[in-house]
Amino acid sequence: MSWKRNPFRLLQHVRKYGVGLAASTVAVVGICIYVNKKNDFKVFASWTNLSEQLEYPKIKWDNNWDRRDPKLLVKPVKDENNNNNVNDEDIKKQTPTATRHIILIRHGQYNLNGETDEEKYLSDLGRKQADLTGARLKLLDFPYTRLVSSTMTRAVETCDLIHKFLPNLTVERNDLLREGAPIPPEPPVGHWKPEVYFHRDGQRIEAAFRQYIHRATPEQKTDSYEIIVCHANVIRYFVCRALQFPPDGWLRLSLAHASLTWITVRPSGRVSLRCYGDSGFMEPNKVTYS
Repeated sequence: MSWKRNPFRLLQHVRKYGVGLAASTVAVVGICIYVNKKNDFKVFASWTNLSEQLEYPKIKWDNNWDRRDPKLLVKPVKDENNNNNVNDEDIKKQTPTATRHIILIRHGQYNLNGETDEEKYLSDLGRKQADLTGARLKLLDFPYTRLVSSTMTRAVETCDLIHKFLPNLTVERNDLLREGAPIPPEPPVGHWKPEVYFHRDGQRIEAAFRQYIHRATPEQKTDSYEIIVCHANVIRYFVCRALQFPPDGWLRLSLAHASLTWITVRPSGRVSLRCYGDSGFMEPNKVTYS
């Protein structure tokens, strides 16, 4: 029987002869199989250098990424043997039960010829995009609890147009969400930017991340759906940080105007990206990038 009919014979051949080879398309695509001298299988991603024999995960998930791990919020008490102990009931009191859903929306298309923030107002198409996003959010019919926007003109206008579809929400503004340069990107971009921009904007955008992206408090009893209207760089940085991806990779991501990005933070602190840059509710000729 050929390997094409029976891919498992490929694995038997590997075990028999003790060689490393890239799996063919008839077996498992994108995986490299390595057999060591002890005849034990090890599986690596296809881009891994076998000579280094790197096993995954290379970087483990930091469960205390938002500094809200319940076990670390309770002060230990020394027992009679001078050992630190934490009461399970105290941990339970600090443990969240609700899930937070954060929906990040980029502002609509705006006047790129403007020099000041006030001159970078939404274009006619940008206003239409914001209307479509507002209609989409209303159609989703989640129990929204919050609507926040950056204080920059294009974000404020986008937020106000969305608010017409969700009039029961109170609008909040926050300067921390303004556009900026979060961290020097890797690989570097072609145009040069003084380091002072990253030094100034990066701390502010990181502060915004810490304020809005975290697990629920123990006092929150029901799941929440919060809408944040801001900017492409801010959203891209938030996504990288929340997923614990290298944050300097933010510029490798692209984001459509008025698109939806949905981050979920579970009570355990686990984070998932439900969607990124969703603009499928718009007609193709309404989707723009810049």
